[in-house]
Amino acid sequence: MALRSSPNIVVFPDLPALSRAAADEVVRVAQAAIAARGRYMLSLAGGNTPRRLYELLAGEYRDRIDWSQVHLFWGDERCVPPDDAGSNYRMAWEALIAHVPIPADNVHRMPAELAPPAQAAAAYTEALATAFGDSASMPVFDLMLLGTGADGHTASLFPENPALEEQQRWVVPVVAPPSYEQRDRISLTFPVLNSARHVLFLVAGGDKQKIVQAIAQGSDAAADYPAAHVRPQGTLQWFVDQAAAP
Repeated sequence: MALRSSPNIVVFPDLPALSRAAADEVVRVAQAAIAARGRYMLSLAGGNTPRRLYELLAGEYRDRIDWSQVHLFWGDERCVPPDDAGSNYRMAWEALIAHVPIPADNVHRMPAELAPPAQAAAAYTEALATAFGDSASMPVFDLMLLGTGADGHTASLFPENPALEEQQRWVVPVVAPPSYEQRDRISLTFPVLNSARHVLFLVAGGDKQKIVQAIAQGSDAAADYPAAHVRPQGTLQWFVDQAAAP
């Protein structure tokens, strides 16, 4: 049960409660999208916070989704092989994909191990065009799951990074700040993030509290956080735990 909410920010007592509410939302959007368009285009988030959500979807929520109509994508990826411990794909595979009856062709992994990263970004752009239809002017995800780091980045769009200004390309190579391991990344860009029908941020931990507070208050400081610039065409929600609450 949520503790409290603002128009876009819903606070939960802990990560398990947040994850369960997120699973309900993933299922709700899935059922609506499949009923309306015959498929569910879902972009997954990486990092540690979504793991419990993915485990719920693979477990007690498994039979509430028609997995044959689900297409999975990623918002970003580290430039590592898919079996690397740092791979967002590997985490999703272990927690979710290996346990649900989704067709292999419906899992659209970012081929981030291709070198150089610009080649990986180009390959994923082509994969998106094929999946969404070559005539699509922009991929429109039914639901995009995102998180944020302690610096306010989302996907692999980091503060002061040139990728923040991209207006044309769907996928770009990104070099993360020196404090990050596996600095070479590829990431979806703001035009894609902001074209989504629904965006759901999953945020846990006290190191994110200042970011959530700045965004909740609409303060000047929020402009420095890339996550604050996600303003989709459709709905935007932030599910946060008590530690991250404003």
